[in-house]
Amino acid sequence: MAAAGQAKMTARDVDVYYGEKRALHSVDCDVIENEVLSLIGPSGCGKSTFLRCLNRMNDTIDICRVEGNITLDNQDIYDRELDVVQLRARVGMVFQKPNPFPKSIYDNIAYGPRIHGVSSHKDDLDGIVQRSLEGAGLWQEVKDRLAEPGTGLSGGQQQRLCIARAIAVSPEVILMDEPCSALDPIATAHIEELIDELRQNFTIVIVTHNMQQAARVSQKTAFFHLGELVEHNLTGELFTNPKDERTQGYITGRYG
Repeated sequence: MAAAGQAKMTARDVDVYYGEKRALHSVDCDVIENEVLSLIGPSGCGKSTFLRCLNRMNDTIDICRVEGNITLDNQDIYDRELDVVQLRARVGMVFQKPNPFPKSIYDNIAYGPRIHGVSSHKDDLDGIVQRSLEGAGLWQEVKDRLAEPGTGLSGGQQQRLCIARAIAVSPEVILMDEPCSALDPIATAHIEELIDELRQNFTIVIVTHNMQQAARVSQKTAFFHLGELVEHNLTGELFTNPKDERTQGYITGRYG
């Protein structure tokens, strides 16, 4: 485990190609343990592509090729010997649209621990389900409805269920791809509060198109533009004193 203030994940000289098209250009970035890193920038700038490199979700795209070096606790995550299933247990993901499984609330959470062999014993699973739902701020709302389908929850509750599902396998890093874009302002505020609490135990990388959200939830922010990581700094510093005129242009609304 990385010491406080040390990089949990590192990316060095990362290029991503979709066929002949180069989507990321020589990206260097550190993800610091128990911090929230926000990735911001205009649509199509490469922020989600970079996020998906961190747990090899781009492997699922036939024409995608990733070059460079990405490590988790100094281990190369693109090593051919590495078990991708285990990597994705360590680096969990929460998607833009809530996507609960068509199962009960209980089984949504218990699914990961079962398939990863974390636990199959009912008492253990009960504990994991409760702790995960508590961790996602959802337990009090659903504790009497665990047998009901997860798809019956409100949008904001479904997204918290997906966060609970992600943390049930005890990941070290959680990736969030615009987790609030389908939610109303009240549900968004719940998720933002939750992100702040989760970073006590997890390292978080979030893609957001909402600069105010980046300012509220993250300690560091990385600004992407046309596939290039333009600037990466403390969030307050990046928003108040950007070093690059492209960053300045984006945060003042001149483009994006």
